[in-house]
Amino acid sequence: MSFIKKFVERETINRRQFLLASMAGVGTLAASGLVPSPALAAGGPTVAWSYRNRTNPYWNAIVSGGARFVESLGMSGDDLVHLLNEGSSEKSLADVKALLSKTGGNLALGIDTNDAPNARPVVEAVQAAGGHVVTIWNKTEDLHPWDFGDNYVAHISWSDTKPAETVANILIDAMGGSGGIVGLGGIPSNNPAIERRQGLDNAMAANGNTELLDYQAADWDTQKAAEIMSSYLTRFGDEIKGVFCANDTMAFGAIEALRAEGLAGQVPVVGYDGTAQAAEFIKSGEMQGTVYTDPPWAGGIACSLAYHAAIGTFKPSDEPKGHREFFGPALVVSKSDVDQFVAQHIDGSPDVDWQDFWGPTTPAA
Repeated sequence: MSFIKKFVERETINRRQFLLASMAGVGTLAASGLVPSPALAAGGPTVAWSYRNRTNPYWNAIVSGGARFVESLGMSGDDLVHLLNEGSSEKSLADVKALLSKTGGNLALGIDTNDAPNARPVVEAVQAAGGHVVTIWNKTEDLHPWDFGDNYVAHISWSDTKPAETVANILIDAMGGSGGIVGLGGIPSNNPAIERRQGLDNAMAANGNTELLDYQAADWDTQKAAEIMSSYLTRFGDEIKGVFCANDTMAFGAIEALRAEGLAGQVPVVGYDGTAQAAEFIKSGEMQGTVYTDPPWAGGIACSLAYHAAIGTFKPSDEPKGHREFFGPALVVSKSDVDQFVAQHIDGSPDVDWQDFWGPTTPAA
């Protein structure tokens, strides 16, 4: 069985097990019915995460952080409500509105709105219902938390351009400083897709001996990335000296296509997200680098900010703009430090003070 098939099947099984376990409890979206947790609804706000799917290990890590935060409140991680939009902005908005209705607006929500334009209607719906929301990654530049009082608590993003440039330079070094590069990008309207492509462009502009053969959107998807990479290999053959991927799961698809041609480990590949599988590929030589954005911290702190704003621990409108829009931490991982990275962030589980809202952050505003 191919790597990509095993990877997709494993993540599908993980997702199925997660959904079955959640349906046995009360804290998730069961099929088409929204079921807020009685444990939360009885007192504080229902805590929820809205995101794309469970097949991506990055999102598994994000929501694991949300569950850890809920556990820090003395409840079960199953009390976290999961809204899975499966890449649909329309479903994302509809699910949020339905949960707001079910909870009477007593909601603390962390959300990636799937694409930037969807952030505004989500925020407006939360504000109208009296809920509290923290967005991550995607929003339009003209949308700001401080324009929505206390209901739009914060937006968390990452300054992706520089880390992407750094990992692109790792790729170029692994290529010997010259040659053709192919790229696999995310959903074109996603902020991280735009910034990570800019990082690659910056690295290549500083090195005139490289050439971008082609760059296509694989929409953060492993299977689509494998298909595009196979077409690259047919079109460009040995002109390809390196592969830049805007996230790790697309890198896994690229590796599968390279394996099919006996080229894995020979053509350098880099990704982004710092997943456990990427770390293993760096150890084996099939990847040269990735960027870790500490998704468990992000998933938990988004919930914590929304929750504590909802219960009045702090008043968002009293905070400076740098506490309403800020960048999370980013760590570039390569062969030289992958063992230390795995020990600290994959095998280990650093303690997090969920009320240290802005400890590892830098202001974006």
